Amino acid sequence: MVEPTRRQLLGTLGAGTLAAASGLVIPQSAYAGASVAGAAPGVADCDPNPATPKRQMRAMWIASVVNIDWPSRRGLPVEQQKAEYLRLLDEAQAYRLNAVFVQVRPTADAFWPSPLEPWSMWLTGEQGKDPGYDPLEFLVRESHKRNLEFHAWFNPYRVSMPASLGHAGVDVNKLPADHVARRNPDWVVPYPVDNAGGRLYFDPGIPEVRDFVQNAIMHAVENYDIDAVHFDDYFYPYPAAGQDFGDHHTYAEHGAGFDNIHDWRRNNTNLLIKQIGERIHAAKPWVKFGISPFGIWRNKGTDPRGSETNGLQSYDAIYADSRLWVKAGWLDYINPQIYWNIGFTVADYAKLTPWWADVVAGTGVHLYAGQAAYKIGTGGAWDDPAELSKHLTFNRDYPDVHGDVHFSAVQLRANRLGAISRLVSEQYSRPALIPVIAARGGSAPAAPVITTVGRADGEVELDIQPTAGSAPAAYAVYRFEGRSVPDCGYDDAAHLIGTVRADGAGASFEDKTVSHGKAYTYAATALDRLHHESQPSPPRTV
Repeated sequence: MVEPTRRQLLGTLGAGTLAAASGLVIPQSAYAGASVAGAAPGVADCDPNPATPKRQMRAMWIASVVNIDWPSRRGLPVEQQKAEYLRLLDEAQAYRLNAVFVQVRPTADAFWPSPLEPWSMWLTGEQGKDPGYDPLEFLVRESHKRNLEFHAWFNPYRVSMPASLGHAGVDVNKLPADHVARRNPDWVVPYPVDNAGGRLYFDPGIPEVRDFVQNAIMHAVENYDIDAVHFDDYFYPYPAAGQDFGDHHTYAEHGAGFDNIHDWRRNNTNLLIKQIGERIHAAKPWVKFGISPFGIWRNKGTDPRGSETNGLQSYDAIYADSRLWVKAGWLDYINPQIYWNIGFTVADYAKLTPWWADVVAGTGVHLYAGQAAYKIGTGGAWDDPAELSKHLTFNRDYPDVHGDVHFSAVQLRANRLGAISRLVSEQYSRPALIPVIAARGGSAPAAPVITTVGRADGEVELDIQPTAGSAPAAYAVYRFEGRSVPDCGYDDAAHLIGTVRADGAGASFEDKTVSHGKAYTYAATALDRLHHESQPSPPRTV
């Protein structure tokens, strides 16, 4: 941000300078009717470059369970935890991402002071131990400072990780004394049934369990400024050889009306998805709800509606009817884990992605592809440093694919084979705005005004102000070489140089990529929190 003392050093243009210095907003009449060639974002006869899409979800998962990504280990001092997270955000910005998906409830615990569940052991090393600050508040605040969407990632039913990983395993008595699972041992099922590798799961067939899980999640929704609720693929556990999930007594009590336990289990998952989505949107209509299921719903050999694959079927194995969730409109986005390479016989990325695009077509539900950065360098096609980038190039032929989410943060940092550098260079060469999900409402703010613009210390600095009655969440900044705006200049991201958080006020933006002796023309647009974009400001040249 530009300090007031530095602003005095900037070249000023126009009477708006006084308003910028005083913090006043500019009345709509100050620029009403201003016209610029190609000003309207998305002009109908333009031909945007698919290599520089204006809108694209770009995110990475930040997993906390077993300290996969953050914190790097349990019991770190608070300042070190914070520093590690800020480094992840810096890296997200360097990759030109626009969102982070952060795991805040990995094992029936919490990364915030929850009245229903204990503090997570992945923070402190001891479940129930106060970490000394509110991590979720910090995570959201710092992500928003960088104008990164924050998708809070919750695991609905997993209660523990194996004892071999230092957690409770299948022994409910190793949970804190006030843990809801310990107070209600009939709510949990050990699976697989061995303490070294086994886990505890809430029984999804118990109505009180579904209510509790929703209440735990809703506490975070209601008390924190998150942008989305995110689930991954864990509902009923993945099957262990020779063992069935021990819920037959629950089926006997609650399964009336179902011909078999499998349909009943699927219905239990469906109830959770439908009910939590309704509760999220009733509480905060702007908060999105999305799920990242296993990449295969069903194989075509089993169901003619399925994909041309021959792998595990999540519909049957973990009771996740992800196709129904989309068709019923219970989600805002679906983010299948399409973790296979192009040409893989069992599950070909080039066959699965079009299948998912067909599932979402016409539903209003957005499709983001889950990408397996963790597989880079593991053999076969994944030894090709271009494999991951090829996936995103392939996606360009399917407009229903609105972006990608990468697993996971530390894998992007590893940059094995230089594959992530290549991905960023080939696919993320420009920033991108997050796609608008129409069902969540919102509307474009009024166009802003660039009130000051000037060179200082080898960069160009802009002050951007909202118009009267407008309270944008952020601004997008465009730069054009020379003294004019070309036709179609706003239609893709070729001229988009960044975004900056506004939180209802003005903002300063620093362009550090300018060359000495060149003239540049800048324009800004205002964005609401759901990323609807205004008309451009009148352009300013420096």
